[in-house]
Amino acid sequence: MKKQKIMSESHVLVIPYPAQGHINPLIQFSKRLASKGLRVTAVIFSSQALLDHTHLGSVEVVTLDFHIYEAAKISVDDYLKQFQATVTRKLTELVAELNSSSGYPISCLVYDSMMPWVLEIARHLGLIGASFFTQSCAVDTVYYHIHEGQLKIPPEKLPLTFSSQPVLEITDLPSFVQGLQSKPEYSSLLNFVVSQFSTFMEADWIFVNTFKALEEEAVNWLASHRSIRPIGPMIPSFYLDKQLEDDKEYGLSLFKPNPDGCNEWLDSKETASVVYVSFGTLATLGEEQMAEIAWGLKRSDCCFLWAVRESESTKLPRGFAEESSGKGLVVTWSPQLEVLAHKSVGCFITHCGWNSTLEALSLGVPMMAMPQWTDQPTNAKYIADVWQVGVRVKANEKGIVTKEEVERCIREVMEGERGNEIRRNSEKWMKLAQTAADEGGSSDKNIEEFATEVACKSKGIIE
Repeated sequence: MKKQKIMSESHVLVIPYPAQGHINPLIQFSKRLASKGLRVTAVIFSSQALLDHTHLGSVEVVTLDFHIYEAAKISVDDYLKQFQATVTRKLTELVAELNSSSGYPISCLVYDSMMPWVLEIARHLGLIGASFFTQSCAVDTVYYHIHEGQLKIPPEKLPLTFSSQPVLEITDLPSFVQGLQSKPEYSSLLNFVVSQFSTFMEADWIFVNTFKALEEEAVNWLASHRSIRPIGPMIPSFYLDKQLEDDKEYGLSLFKPNPDGCNEWLDSKETASVVYVSFGTLATLGEEQMAEIAWGLKRSDCCFLWAVRESESTKLPRGFAEESSGKGLVVTWSPQLEVLAHKSVGCFITHCGWNSTLEALSLGVPMMAMPQWTDQPTNAKYIADVWQVGVRVKANEKGIVTKEEVERCIREVMEGERGNEIRRNSEKWMKLAQTAADEGGSSDKNIEEFATEVACKSKGIIE
């Protein structure tokens, strides 16, 4: 049967929540949709300059200013109200402008699930509304149980046993759930993440940034309540299926890149000999914890590359970078995907943000899970106990991961039969991720079906 071709008259507007971990997967989804023949515009609401150009490949990018009023005093609730009001006003104006100027009327809004109220805008404008969940399906099911009143906060009975989950202790739950009693400020954040499900039943499509083989039980459980489409992992095609030409970078960054010679340094190291340490763009560690990681790395006697943001660098022990220069390199920024794909990297010490987790899984890199907050404890549970692609650190009674524990975990991942088993599992999941993303794979099919439906509703199908 001849494959149908989608005409570019079908125009989709993609709206990420303005945080790096949300922008990246939605930009990648935009590229995937564009590769199926759709015309795609991504709109970023931010007060920061994201890029100098207006296109990422065939995806048009529009950046709209969003300034927070009285930023120093504003609460989470007030910030979200301001953000919603700004997006509602500017998005409606932008749709009208693009309909007029592009010659291709918008037919669909794909919105970050953290902004469920965008569905109302889509309905008002007579458009398809598709919700994109950026976190794992396992984490989504926890929040869904809370939204439906099936899980009380704090939990009345522990450990938790969901039909779609492994047994979860309190320390395996998202931080907004486990820390609600000790941190009242988490109340607004918990309401925010749970509200993703306020339009779960009404949206025309639900996408989740995962792939079915990775979370089959959780996917099937959520899909038993309504149709969902796993379309991940949403990382640049160069590192997965290579279907998208020249797709090697996400393309938008809230932080200024500063490579600092990472690749040249890695080239000088033996295969799988380097421990790569990065805690992402938001995590902040205390001075004591930074010191324990530093001395744990030194005690392991492994080569290491540690990305320490400039704002965090003063927390390093005095003279550590110079003293470790024979074995280690400390940089202020690293091209994470390139580093993870480098043959010299044998272990990734990570906070377990979902994007970083998917990157490591897709590239077959064993992990040492050191979760900090939000969804990371649940991701760490899966890394260590379900997918068995790494180990999870144990903190002491003060919540500090000691240098002895850092050293122990590095050795467990990098050495011996346990390390070999972790590497074998990592390679298995890497192949499954590539299969899902490749042409005809489960995630690719879901994207293709969506593109076809959007085109049909836009009356843009040709043989």
